[in-house]
Amino acid sequence: MKKILDPGRNCWTESETDQVGVLIDAHDYYAAFWRAAQKAKRYIAITGWQFDSNVALLRGEEAAKTEAAVRMLPMLEELCRKNPDLHVYILAWDFSLLLALEREWMQSVLFNWGTCDRIQFRFDASSPLYGAHHQKVVVIDGVLAFTGGMDICDCRWDERSHPATSSLRCDTGRDPHGPYHDVQTVLTGPAVAKLAELYEGRWFMSGGGELKFPQVSRDDVTVEYTLPLAPGPVALSRTFGQTLIPVQPLVQEVRELYVDAIDAAERFIYIENQYFSSRAIFQALVSRMREPDRAKLEIVFVLPHQPEALREQIAMGVAQVKLLRALKRVAEETGHRVGIYCSAATDSLGKDRYTYIHSKIMVVDDRFLTIGSANTTNRSLGLDSELNLSWESLSETDDLVRRRARHVRVSLMAEHTGRSDPAALRVFSRARGLVDFMDGIAAAGTARLRYHTLETVFDQNPLLKPFFPEDLLIDPEHSVLDESLFETFHRDRDGFFASGMRLLTEWLVGKVDRAPEANLPVPAAMLPAEGAREAH
Repeated sequence: MKKILDPGRNCWTESETDQVGVLIDAHDYYAAFWRAAQKAKRYIAITGWQFDSNVALLRGEEAAKTEAAVRMLPMLEELCRKNPDLHVYILAWDFSLLLALEREWMQSVLFNWGTCDRIQFRFDASSPLYGAHHQKVVVIDGVLAFTGGMDICDCRWDERSHPATSSLRCDTGRDPHGPYHDVQTVLTGPAVAKLAELYEGRWFMSGGGELKFPQVSRDDVTVEYTLPLAPGPVALSRTFGQTLIPVQPLVQEVRELYVDAIDAAERFIYIENQYFSSRAIFQALVSRMREPDRAKLEIVFVLPHQPEALREQIAMGVAQVKLLRALKRVAEETGHRVGIYCSAATDSLGKDRYTYIHSKIMVVDDRFLTIGSANTTNRSLGLDSELNLSWESLSETDDLVRRRARHVRVSLMAEHTGRSDPAALRVFSRARGLVDFMDGIAAAGTARLRYHTLETVFDQNPLLKPFFPEDLLIDPEHSVLDESLFETFHRDRDGFFASGMRLLTEWLVGKVDRAPEANLPVPAAMLPAEGAREAH
């Protein structure tokens, strides 16, 4: 049994948790966040890829049971009015113009003008060119934290039943986005302090100045979760793309985490993710399958039926299809089993409405579980900012880490397949014959599970067919900036070259007043872990 977690190589740190669990789908997460926010004493710190100021955190009967504000910004304003000691920090990715029509406009005005001055909203433009800030973290008073795949916005809300249609998905009674699946973690204990430190570093790198959260003593912390995880050590793994302004070294812990976990697999690998286009993960799977003297694997993918938007079908859909087809071929050659699926509900007209899979989870042999923000794409492993939490069992016996990782995986498989009967749960639990069993469910078409068609609308287009994954700039693993240029700038941070590059970059990408001063040290939470360079 190979040990997977290795601080300095594939994780930043391992820290303790007191209470920890998963929140499955936004119905559970948004409600848990709302109730945790009601108890905040000194601060609520939130960072994410996307926010909506008016998203309803409670809906239906839950909303009807309270007189308190249930929408995001009105709730934060109400909490600040009630508690003069409360501060709210919101850090949002300064998104690409390509996404402008999909985002709420004028967010800086909505969150900063006419609201309590203790609500501070910032756009973070410190990501690499063509990169994004994709970490999703909430820290409350340094005693409770949420992190995972979920942003707080209207288009992500759904219940675990994922009905084909639902009036609760939108306040107008329409159903704008269909079934939507995601997973978040919630935790207490010393690990929360590391997430607070990470937030402080992100705030500083965004140009918001030095931020130091107060120490808060609370004895009323309660944790809500859909399913429990094992308390004790958890590993935090990061991705940060390399940048010149501000000076951000490359951090690729999540990349190494996935590769090392795949190499350690002896029985099965379960992956549910929004995309699959990472060359590093593809190569790790192929290498593991081609090892002649090791056990055969059952490898299960649960993915969306198709990428959400046209740009994503162009950027990653074609690459995904090519890589997944290649994995199937390697599995057939080597005797491993690979199953690739999606999930759907049938509407009143008999038409499938596919559940959009937005979660980022991998389980290996039920002894390793990682949940976070990182997609299995090139950019998530080397360019965007990402954060994953991981649990590992080093025991040969069926300990609490294994039992709870298995419980989460089995529960998710029951959700996606639509099968929670005892016969199905037995197969899911033991994982032997897993792909054959799931193939049978998908072929029958009587439950939720469907075969993934491994096609996109562009797949057979002669203009796109010659493209290889690396031909498309929308999913790079590294910054477009040359590495040698970064090193030159880093060595001469206070000199003529650095000043000139700062002015040029600010002019090109509009980062004026958003980057920290060049002569200030980079926060430790943004640097590679000690020993990481040697490990790489």
